[in-house]
Amino acid sequence: MSSRDKVTAQLENYAASRSAADGVATSSSGNPLDSVTTSLTAGPRGPILLQDFNLIDSLAHFDRERIPERVVHAKGAGALGYFEVTSPFISSICRAKLFSAVGKRTPVAVRFSTVGGESGSADTARDPRGFAVKFYTEEGNWDMVGNNTPIFFIRDPALFPSFIHTQKRNPVTHCKDPDAFWDFISLRPETTHQVSFLFSDRGTPDGYRHMNGYGSHTFKSVNDQGEAVYVKYHFKTDQGIRNLPAEEADRLGASDPDYAIRDLYNSIAEGACPSWTLYVQVMTYAQAQAAPFNPFDLTKVWSHKEFPLQEVGRMVLNRNPANYFAEVEQLAFAPAHMVPGIEPSPDKMLQGRLFSYADTHRHRLGTNYQQIPINRPFNARVRHYQRDGPMCVDGNQTGAPNYFPNSFSGPAEDASQALHRDVGVGDVARYNTADDDNFTQAGCFYREVLDEGARDRLTSNIAGHLVAAQDFIQKRAVANFAAADRDYGARIARKMDALKKKQHGKRGGAEWRGRPP
Repeated sequence: MSSRDKVTAQLENYAASRSAADGVATSSSGNPLDSVTTSLTAGPRGPILLQDFNLIDSLAHFDRERIPERVVHAKGAGALGYFEVTSPFISSICRAKLFSAVGKRTPVAVRFSTVGGESGSADTARDPRGFAVKFYTEEGNWDMVGNNTPIFFIRDPALFPSFIHTQKRNPVTHCKDPDAFWDFISLRPETTHQVSFLFSDRGTPDGYRHMNGYGSHTFKSVNDQGEAVYVKYHFKTDQGIRNLPAEEADRLGASDPDYAIRDLYNSIAEGACPSWTLYVQVMTYAQAQAAPFNPFDLTKVWSHKEFPLQEVGRMVLNRNPANYFAEVEQLAFAPAHMVPGIEPSPDKMLQGRLFSYADTHRHRLGTNYQQIPINRPFNARVRHYQRDGPMCVDGNQTGAPNYFPNSFSGPAEDASQALHRDVGVGDVARYNTADDDNFTQAGCFYREVLDEGARDRLTSNIAGHLVAAQDFIQKRAVANFAAADRDYGARIARKMDALKKKQHGKRGGAEWRGRPP
C-alpha cells in the first residue's frame, strides 16, 4: 500500500506506530469498559436500563461534539403544511386525538436532510436522507423522526457515535476516510442490509419530493380500550419514486449543491405542493413473540405480505418557511415527543434516541428549546414544573407553584393518561446482537427487490467506493456481501479487480473523493 498518500494512509500509519496492547477502553471517568458495542438491557429483547452509564456517558458526550451545527443531519430543507386523516382504520388501534375522525387536519412542520455531511455539503451526495415530521396536536407535539429507508446500519445505540465518526472527517487529515468507513462496515455485518440500500439507486434520490419516508422504528400503538399492538409508519410519496443516476448526482453536486433545497422550495412556491400518503404496518404482541426474527431490530423490515400496509392519511406541504433559521435551523425533533396512544417499543435504537435527541437540543438550542415558536406545542396548553434556564420567554409559568405536590392550583396528574403496561422479563445483562441474522434480508433485497440493471449499478457503486480502502478491509467487506448472496460479493470483487488494473496500481483517493458516503 506504499502508493497511498498520507491522507488516505493516516489510520494505517497510526496503527503502525502503536503496540497491539496499547491501552484499554474506558469511560470518561477513566473506568475500564467491559463493552463498547452492547447496551445493558432487561432480557435479550428488553428495554435499555438507565443505569447503563457506559451508554449514557457515550451518547451524552457525542450529543455535545458540535457547536452549533447539528452533529448529524446538518444540511437540510424544511416546509410546513398539514396532515389529514383519510381512513377510519387508524382510530381502531390508536387513541391519539389527531386520528379521531376522517377529514381531521393537523398542522405539521417537516425537515428533510442528508445525514453525514456538513451544512455546506452537496444535497446529491450518496447518503441516507432524514425525514422528520412534527405534528402540532391538541395533546402536544408528536415528532416522527425517521429516514427515507425503513432500516438503519446498526441495531444497538452503543455503536452510534462510532458509526457517525466513520461518516465524518478524519481528525488528523480533515478528509473523508475510506479505511474508517469500510473498516467499521466490514467489522459490523449488520450494516450489510442498509449499505445495500445506500449504494443502490435509492442512495441518491432526486430531491426530497420523490422519496418515501419511514418512522423506521417499531412503535407501540394503544387504543381507547387499552389494547396495544406494534406498528411501523410509512410515508409513500405521491409524486412517485425518482432517483438520480450516480453520474448526474456527481454533476449536480458540483454545479448545484443545493439542488434538493431549491427543488422543494420552488415546487411549493409554484403551487405544485408535494404530498405523501401515510400507511401503517400492524403486528400483534402474539405475532411479535412468534416472529422468527427480532421485530424490534432496526436493521430488518417486516414482510408486507404478512403485515400489509394500511392507509392512515395524507400529508401535504403547502408553505415554505418564512425564515430558514427561525423555522428550519431551529426546528428540533425528538422521538420522545409522543402523544397519548403512541408509545415506545423495546427497539434498542429507539430507546437510545429517546434520550439522545432531546439532550442534543438542550445543548444546541438551550434547555427551553420548546419555547422557540417553531417548536412550541401551540395547539396544547403547556403547564409543568420546569422553571428558568437560558432563553425562557414564555412567562416562566408566571406565579404558579414550582413544586409538586402543592395546595395552590398547580397542574395535577391525570391518571387516565397512564401508559400501557408491559411486563419486563429477562436478566439484566449486555446481550450482544452482533451474530443475529445479518444477511438474509440483505440477500432478499439484492435478489428479489432489485432488477438486473439495479444490481449492476449497486455493485459498481460499491466497487468504486470500496476500492479506496486497504486490501484486507476489501476482502472482509466482500465476504459480508457474499454471505448475503454469492453473486453479490463476486460481482463486487470482479469490478474492483478491473478498477485496480485500470489504475495500474495507483490507488490514491480519487474514488473516495468522487463518491462520498
